[in-house]
Amino acid sequence: MKGFFLKNLAFLLLLNFLIKPFWILGVDRSVQNVVGATDYGLYFSLFNFSYLFFIFLDLGITNYNNRNIARNNDQLSIHFGSVATLKLFLGLTYGVLVIIVGHIIGYKERQLNLLIWIAINQFLLSFILYLRSNVSGLLMFKTDSILSVMDKIIMIVIVSVLLWTSVLKNGFTIEYFIFSQTAAYLITFIIAFFIVFRKAGKLKFKWNNSFFISILKNSIPFAILVLVMSLYSRMDSVLIERLLPDPAGEQQAGVFAQAYRLLDAGQNIAYLFAVLLLPLFSKMLKQKENVQSLIRISFSLLLTGTLIFVVSSQFFAGDLMKALYTRGNGETWMHFQVRIQQSAFIFKMLMWSFVAIASNYIFGTLLTANNNLKILNIVAVFGLVLNLTLNFIFIPRYMAEGAAIASLVTMTFSAFIQYFVAIKVIKLNPEIKIIFKLILLSAGVALSGWLIQKNTDIIWWYQWAIVLLMGIIFAVLLKLLNLKKLLVILKERAYVA
Repeated sequence: MKGFFLKNLAFLLLLNFLIKPFWILGVDRSVQNVVGATDYGLYFSLFNFSYLFFIFLDLGITNYNNRNIARNNDQLSIHFGSVATLKLFLGLTYGVLVIIVGHIIGYKERQLNLLIWIAINQFLLSFILYLRSNVSGLLMFKTDSILSVMDKIIMIVIVSVLLWTSVLKNGFTIEYFIFSQTAAYLITFIIAFFIVFRKAGKLKFKWNNSFFISILKNSIPFAILVLVMSLYSRMDSVLIERLLPDPAGEQQAGVFAQAYRLLDAGQNIAYLFAVLLLPLFSKMLKQKENVQSLIRISFSLLLTGTLIFVVSSQFFAGDLMKALYTRGNGETWMHFQVRIQQSAFIFKMLMWSFVAIASNYIFGTLLTANNNLKILNIVAVFGLVLNLTLNFIFIPRYMAEGAAIASLVTMTFSAFIQYFVAIKVIKLNPEIKIIFKLILLSAGVALSGWLIQKNTDIIWWYQWAIVLLMGIIFAVLLKLLNLKKLLVILKERAYVA
């Protein structure tokens, strides 16, 4: 199982490292520089507002379906048509709800128009994720890996043409960015649909009350978990935009988005572990297999890479923000410097949040696979209350920087609780040795960063590259990255579902 996991993880990481850095740091960043922090901040806030209701598009069906198909492959052909019908109904419900609530909280004409298209994109994304849950549940990880980056590949092509050619005579706007997403999601949806349709063998849309009640009963605990976690992980930018007066709200949401973009990139990588681990954990737990070795290797790999990047990035946050973002039209040099300093501080806080998020993708996924959703929901509710309380205190006083602090506290709280709950409920060894090595690794990377920054005058990205290299060397010496053992595991016979 470890060999199967590592081979598919390597393929998935390769695809994502080839595509998503160019998307996030190239295309998406360029969009923000072109449209400006205020317009992008508006989009970012509306996107996260729409994401708060994302659960009504799904009601936990995707996570439940992934776990269920992994355990019972024959369920795909039986339930595909009925679940597709339910997803269409939920999409309509979601759209109506988002527009009504958006109107109630005061979104105006342009904001509502953008929100409609963003809601359409969220519906397409939700359906794609459901289709991919079937592919992943069947352990077709290579196919799922390709689907995971397909929308970004299409977006890169479309947005690159719009940004860097003379196709648009009146210039690029945030509306074109949203329309490009619609096209990319639609094409990806069509391809994913036909892949699943071939495996299901049939599709008959039908309304089945008893089936819907049954599947919703099973998926509601997943839905509650996703809803609550979405609220405290995506509420930040919405609260920034709503709690601060215009135009500071949209501008500060844009500043937050500058730093959050890199956290989002990191989360995308960490999420890939969860994509593979959920069906594998589900199958292993059902078959009463020991998951300790899979946890050990996934935890060690993910946290090692995360800590090397996070600790080293603390020394170069300001340089990174200056390299990524440019002065907006009419923005003074002083205001630009303040924006960069804010983004650098937010980036540092969010990177430490990423350490906690990475841990959650291991232990939260394990608890989900073991159906410990009641415990996870209780932890999530406490996290939501903590996050909202801190945001209402910090945002009016510290603006976007306050939201970053609230995020760090909330994510760290959640990570510690999920870790200790997983240890107790599933009766795991706490892996104290690995945790101690990770602490030593962090100290080594921090010392390297301090010494190199203090004693060398070379360009900052060379300095950062050296610190990253030192981190990898430390990881190998501490055997957190045991190359010989990894090669042995990779040579193991592939797991057969």
